[in-house]
Amino acid sequence: MKKIVTALLASAVLFGGVAAQSTAQAGEIAVIVKTVNSTFWQNVQKGADAALKQAGGGNTLTFQGPASESAIADEVNMVENAVNRGVAGIVLAPSDPDALVPAVKKAWEARIPVVIIDSLLAKGAEQYYQSYLATDNRKAGELAAQALIDKVGTEGKIAVMSYVAGAGSEIGRVGGFTDYIKAHSKLEIVGPFYSQSQMATALNQTTDVLAANPDLKGIFGANEPTAIGMARAIKQAGKSGKIVAVGFDGNQDLQEFVKDGTLAAIIVQGSFQMGELGVQTVSKLIKKEKVEKFVDTGAVVVTKANIDQPEAKNVLY
Repeated sequence: MKKIVTALLASAVLFGGVAAQSTAQAGEIAVIVKTVNSTFWQNVQKGADAALKQAGGGNTLTFQGPASESAIADEVNMVENAVNRGVAGIVLAPSDPDALVPAVKKAWEARIPVVIIDSLLAKGAEQYYQSYLATDNRKAGELAAQALIDKVGTEGKIAVMSYVAGAGSEIGRVGGFTDYIKAHSKLEIVGPFYSQSQMATALNQTTDVLAANPDLKGIFGANEPTAIGMARAIKQAGKSGKIVAVGFDGNQDLQEFVKDGTLAAIIVQGSFQMGELGVQTVSKLIKKEKVEKFVDTGAVVVTKANIDQPEAKNVLY
């Protein structure tokens, strides 16, 4: 799949919008996510593919994303190229709430329906897309804070390991977490530290935070690569089970960290559902059917106690 994505990106960069127009496919649904190098977004793709198969008919699907979540300009180019080649609809996970607005506006001007998933665009852009499907990130951040307080209590020091500053999901998720901590405890917050969604960066940052704060009682890793790097640093420091760590998302690595006690809990989004409902929703829009403006795709707190239960298995990937 990565080879296909690379080829699509290369054609967009090398040949630009004019060539892209000539390669347009009738009924193409373009799914464009923050990065292809993450199992979270690969699970979104699985949901999108499943929805396309269920729908049948003449629509085709393309799946693209930059090499990293911080490559915002690349994602903007992908949306603009999709508009230029006249796709039937776009499902987009915007990596930046402001930078993607002009490209989405171009889609609106071209009468191409857009469904936003995972992260919200900036206020004022609501008219340019027809539906927003996502975890209520503020609620999910609050769930993470509750899980941490349940284990560490209401006093002491905790750290926040975040990802891309200003991303719509980050604002809601980390904002919900910190606001809940401040409202329901006297815990001191160190950070947030921004990994740019790079696992190695999160590992190094967490190693430094643990060394600089030997009295740290808890720590929160706010997305998949950040939480993995955080957990690996905790394990390398010999602090598994000695510091309460809560992660976010639910790939195989994070599940293993829950099972071995490195992570007390992970907050898991319905990533498959985002892809599935995203394609289902844009397909309805293509048929001129009405859709909901916002759909909460939910989040589940997964711990060692419930990781093998249906409620967790339905969201883990």
